[in-house]
Amino acid sequence: MVSEDLSTGTTVCCVILGLSFLVGTPGNLLVIWTIWRHMQKRSHTVILILNLAVADLIVLITLPLWIYSLARSWVFGEASCKAIVFIINACMFSSIFLITTMSVERFLAVRHPFASADWKRKRALSKVLLALWAAAFLLSVPVLPTQKVYGDRGEEQCLYRTYSSNSQEALCLLLETLLGYVVPLVVLVVCYSCLCSRIAQMTLKSKRKSTVLIGSVVVVFTVCWTPHHVGNVLSLVQLAIKGSQKAWAENLDSARETMVFVAGAMVFISSMVNPILYMFAARSFRSSLRETGIQKLFQHISSTSPGEKNRELSFVTKRQSNQTSSSQCSLEGQAYVNQQGPVCPVDWAASAPQCQGPVLLNNKWPLN
Repeated sequence: MVSEDLSTGTTVCCVILGLSFLVGTPGNLLVIWTIWRHMQKRSHTVILILNLAVADLIVLITLPLWIYSLARSWVFGEASCKAIVFIINACMFSSIFLITTMSVERFLAVRHPFASADWKRKRALSKVLLALWAAAFLLSVPVLPTQKVYGDRGEEQCLYRTYSSNSQEALCLLLETLLGYVVPLVVLVVCYSCLCSRIAQMTLKSKRKSTVLIGSVVVVFTVCWTPHHVGNVLSLVQLAIKGSQKAWAENLDSARETMVFVAGAMVFISSMVNPILYMFAARSFRSSLRETGIQKLFQHISSTSPGEKNRELSFVTKRQSNQTSSSQCSLEGQAYVNQQGPVCPVDWAASAPQCQGPVLLNNKWPLN
């Protein structure tokens, strides 16, 4: 890249990273502290939000190193470069998987609440979380041999990866884009396409709010990660055609380099913005000296999740019990006995003087 483009991209990137650190770090700390300190009973959704906040916080606390590196140079050595990029990749993969799992959990809670409650009773969430984190770290392993520190002395940067062949580079990019973007995005679109028709019909306003909240997290994920993976696709196309169409390949490589700084910075925005969404959703909950709005938000999410005293199911149960009670009252009304005596069918009135109660005529109530 030419010097002016590099300087402009670096400045924009540093500003975005600085805002992400200043806003996202205290925001995710607040989310973690609220759930850990004040939530005694945590639903599936709240536990997933807790893990998401931890992953985002780990990513955000590395930002001062990157800001210093972009403004000056990478002075922390190649080993630390590999380790930090590996951890960041793993946390970002885990964030993507956690958001996808939250959407699937919302889908099950709304469309199949009893199956979701059964899943809750089997306590499978801990196994799911272990598998998610393990997959995230496993998919980040290619970072270790390929991440390098390059640049002239005093201007080194931890921004480069070297591959032994074009096929190795294409394989790494393809796995990252397919497993870290395409497959999760397809799952998210399917889940929320099925939920759109049900969200407006939900009887519980708080359950509808929690579903819309997770939907907004999904939208932010899509917006923040799309530019990065568009760059990956451009790199794949460039690798495929650079042997036959060098001019086109050079243009694609130039376009990718132009967007790489801002696209990379937007990935960090996804770690910052989730606490802002929680705060925005919590503003409708009245806070007190002992409870914050975000604490009440998580309590409402827990109370409307399957297996945690689901109020919507209890509403249905109460409605069914009310219908049962009304039918019992109807039967009791037909067998009503007043203080004067039993119910008297009309054909008994003449032959049974002892029957002094109200008289039924043609099964209609009452005839005195």
